[in-house]
Amino acid sequence: MSPLIAIALTTGILSALWGWLAVALGLISWVGFLGCTSYFASKGGLRALGQTLLCNASGMLWGLLLIHGESWWGAGLAGYLMTGVVATLMCMQAKQHWLSYIPGTFAGCCAAFGAAGDWRLILPSLVIGALFGYLMKASGLWLSARSRPMAKPGTKMSSSA
Repeated sequence: MSPLIAIALTTGILSALWGWLAVALGLISWVGFLGCTSYFASKGGLRALGQTLLCNASGMLWGLLLIHGESWWGAGLAGYLMTGVVATLMCMQAKQHWLSYIPGTFAGCCAAFGAAGDWRLILPSLVIGALFGYLMKASGLWLSARSRPMAKPGTKMSSSA
C-alpha cells in the first residue's frame, strides 16, 4: 500500500477517534485539528513534534497577550498596532531553533483568538491534536511498510511493485 493511502486511512480512523475523545474530554475538536495540521505541515518526526508543541503553545501565549493586552493599550488603532508588533515578534522568535516553526506559532495564536482565550481548553486541545497528528503519520507509514511484500533473499523486486 502506498504511504499516501496508508496515511489517509490512519488519519481517517484517528480523526474519528479524536472527534469522539474531544467531546468526551470537553475539549475543542477544531483546535485539536489545528495542532494536528501544524504537525502534518512540519518536517515530521519526534523533533518536529516537540517543535510543533512549543510553537503552538507560544502562539497561544502571544494570542492571549493580544486578547488581554487590550485592557492596557486600548482598542482601535493601538490594538491594530500591537497586532503588528506581536506578529513581528512571533516571527522574530524563530531565531531560536525550538521556536523556529512560524506556521505552528501562528496556528496557536489563531486558536487563542478562535476559542476566546480559554487557555485551559486550548492548550490540551493543541497538545493532544499534535500528538494525534504524529500518530496519524507514524501509523500510516508503519502500515505502508507492513503492507508491502517482502522480497525473498537473493531475488530482485520489480520496479512496478
